[in-house]
Amino acid sequence: MIDHEKNSQTSIIERTTDYAPPKTWQSWLIGRPLSTADASHQTIGKAIGLAVFASDALSSTAYATQEILVILAAAGTMAFGIVVPISIAIVILLAIVTISYEQTIHAYSDGGGAYIVARDNLGELPALIAGASLLTDYILTVSVSIASGVAQITSAFPALHDYRVVLSVAFIMFVMLMNLRGVKESGTAFAIPTYFFVVLMFTAVGTGLFRLFFTGTLGTVIDPPEMVNHGIAAITPFLILHAFASGTTALTGVEAISNGITAFKEPRSKNAGITLVWMSLILGSLFLGISYLTKMIGAVPSESETVISQLARTIFSGRGPLYLMLIAATAVILIMAANTAFADFPRLGALVAKDGFLPRQLTYRGSRLVYSRGIVALALIASVLLIIFNASVTRLIPLYAIGVFLSFTLSQGGMALRWYKIGKLKPDEEKVERGSTLRFVKDWPVKMVINGFGSICTAVVMLVFAFTKFRDGAWVVLILIPTLVAGFWMIHRHYNNLAKKLSLDNFGVIPPHTIRHRVILPVSGVHQGTLAALRYARMLSDDVTAVHVVIEPADAEKVRAKWETWGEGVRMVLLDSPYRLFIEPILGYISEIAAKRQPGETITIVVPEFVSGNRMTSALHTNTANILREQLKNQHGIVITNVPYHVHEEGQE
Repeated sequence: MIDHEKNSQTSIIERTTDYAPPKTWQSWLIGRPLSTADASHQTIGKAIGLAVFASDALSSTAYATQEILVILAAAGTMAFGIVVPISIAIVILLAIVTISYEQTIHAYSDGGGAYIVARDNLGELPALIAGASLLTDYILTVSVSIASGVAQITSAFPALHDYRVVLSVAFIMFVMLMNLRGVKESGTAFAIPTYFFVVLMFTAVGTGLFRLFFTGTLGTVIDPPEMVNHGIAAITPFLILHAFASGTTALTGVEAISNGITAFKEPRSKNAGITLVWMSLILGSLFLGISYLTKMIGAVPSESETVISQLARTIFSGRGPLYLMLIAATAVILIMAANTAFADFPRLGALVAKDGFLPRQLTYRGSRLVYSRGIVALALIASVLLIIFNASVTRLIPLYAIGVFLSFTLSQGGMALRWYKIGKLKPDEEKVERGSTLRFVKDWPVKMVINGFGSICTAVVMLVFAFTKFRDGAWVVLILIPTLVAGFWMIHRHYNNLAKKLSLDNFGVIPPHTIRHRVILPVSGVHQGTLAALRYARMLSDDVTAVHVVIEPADAEKVRAKWETWGEGVRMVLLDSPYRLFIEPILGYISEIAAKRQPGETITIVVPEFVSGNRMTSALHTNTANILREQLKNQHGIVITNVPYHVHEEGQE
């Protein structure tokens, strides 16, 4: 058994380093590396937080009304009159969800949103469903918002319509690059366009209402575009529910602030909560105003011109400077909506990875204190999705919102259960859970009812959305989420199995010492690099065997002659290779030796490696060490060691 008392005097030395990463092209692109101590200085306030986390929700005002009209168009233009009642119902739902998430923000100050709430209160499976739903939603947020932003641009400049996929991917790469620079810097850069959009949109809505009610000069859309999905179907409850489901895309992004609480300055729960209220008030008022004015001017849904474009040119009497400014601001806010997903997707991915359900690499922060691997992964997946769906908002929308409403339901259901558990505590009692600490509060029944009612509402909307949008493509998400959850479990099982095998909990016996050490030295030619590897091999063991693969007999004779002179008496095995193969004969020889080895015997393959000081010329050399390592790493008891031999070429110091 291991005597832990004898190991109690082990020396542990702590040292600091003043090493700073050198400036590279990446420093110019994404900024200088930040130290861990700078993390507290990278937090953001309410004003910047609104730009970072609310751009997704605010941007939905640019397409939510249009998506309602797209469905109502099946019953003809007469059905457009119910766009306002549907919008009012959606705003009421927005208020319910906002109040519910306000409670979540104050209960879970470390962020995590639906995933953490579901994990602590409902269990791992609901948490993984919430995580998969949100990760899917963030990917679709990037795709839909970028595609919608490009649609605004192509509405103003129709000649660019054929280039919308290229433009979409280019904008994704731009947003990715900005987010790699850090949350604070990207938020500061995007704050001005966000507030520019809000001011211009309120200006447009205010001007439209003024012209409608006070001057009577608003009029209707001049030369409206050709309407999509025009039909003569009846106005049925199914049609109304279908339109309602499409309009609920306005609520996507409401949960973003609860996921990113840690990005806010202290007191972060208070700042995040205030930002959530600001966002909901702006979103609700703009959405209602746009829907009402859209009805009054007779705007129609079209792929060639957006409803916002029709609204702007009607309110501002043509395509003048104000029209162009509003279209530009709308396009920018839609493109920036992707920024919300880029802020939250890496954070959520890191939380899920920390629990062992995603690759551990997602938990590592990059040089700018952001989860750079998650940012890059999101950009690549969203780009592929846009290419597949040809950057069409209408084709992407049916995939949208199911995931976010499923996460809404699980989050609010988990919060309701949390309040119930709090109600069972004594007034001075505390209960520590993984994501928060439970403390008794007197008004827990009221809070439980709020979250419970919110959960029921969002569950109903989710079912309506899944039912009405199933044939339009929602079935893809209904298959994708369970597939992602299954993938999470597979990753988790791998990490658990590996942890058990590496655990020291039951490691009570010292493994047997190696009683024999055999070294094999592959030799392609005899030179100074070979002799350096030979000297190292002889330091490891007296049992060294050099191996040369005979491809050309004449070359083999040269190797034999040189080895007899320089080989220091070490035996050499010449392996004949009639088919001029190099790796396969060596692997066969090593396998043969390994099959006959004694218990406790270790085999080390020492590979001479030529290292050029020039990156260009290094590509001219075969990296045998890496090839052997890749082939032999799955074999037990075999160690591959490369011995680099550095040669400085002319012109190098």
